[in-house]
Amino acid sequence: MSTFALLPGAGGLAWYWSRVVPRLEQAGHDAIAVDLPGDDPAAGLPEYAQLVIDAIGSRRDVVIVAQSMGGFTAALVCEAIPVRAVVFVNAMIPVPGETAGAWWDNTGAIDARIAAAAAGGYGEDVDLDVYFFHDVPAEVQAEGAAHNRDEADIAFATPCDFTAWPVVPMRVLTGADDRLFPADFQQRVARERLGIDADVRPGGHLIALAHPGAVADYLLAVTELR
Repeated sequence: MSTFALLPGAGGLAWYWSRVVPRLEQAGHDAIAVDLPGDDPAAGLPEYAQLVIDAIGSRRDVVIVAQSMGGFTAALVCEAIPVRAVVFVNAMIPVPGETAGAWWDNTGAIDARIAAAAAGGYGEDVDLDVYFFHDVPAEVQAEGAAHNRDEADIAFATPCDFTAWPVVPMRVLTGADDRLFPADFQQRVARERLGIDADVRPGGHLIALAHPGAVADYLLAVTELR
C-alpha cells in the first residue's frame, strides 16, 4: 500500500482532489488530500509544507502529488521527509531558492499562455471559466463554487528553500488542453528543470476534476515504478 499525499494549487483547496481520492482508496491505497490555508496572509510555503508533513505523519511509501502551485510546497516536503515518488500535475516546478512570483518570468509562462490564447482563439485575460473550468462538468463546477478562496501574496513571495529534488521516480502529468500552462510549455519546463519528458493526457488545468478516473489510473501506475 502506498500513501498518496495530494497537494492542491493556489487557494489550497483539498476539495480539488475529491474525485480522485475515492478511486485511490478503492484500489487499496491511502490518499490524503491536504487542505492548505491559501488565504492566510501569515502562512507561506514553510507553513504549507509543515501541514503536509504533519498529515503524512509516520506513513511510509509516500507518493507526493502536486497540482499547479503545489509544486513549490512539494519541494519543501521532499527536502524534509523520505518520499517514494513525486508526480507533478499541471504543476509549477521550482528550482532552489525561487519564488512562485518569480517563476512566471523565469519560465516564460505568461508569454506561453498569451501565445496559446492567440493560437486557440480565446481571450488573453485569465477568466476562470475560460482558463480553469472550460472542460469541468457543470455539476462539479457548481459544487466547487462553495469552496473557492484566493491565494494570499505571502506564498508567492516566499523563497522555495530546498537543496535539490530527491533521486526518486518523478513524473509530470500535463493536460493537453491546459490553457494556463500550455502543454508545450510544460513539456519544455519538465525537460529543462527535471530532465524528463512530460506525459500529456486529455484535460485542462483542473484535470483531476475533469478526468478523475484517468488521473487516478496514472497515479496508480506510479506505484509500479522502482
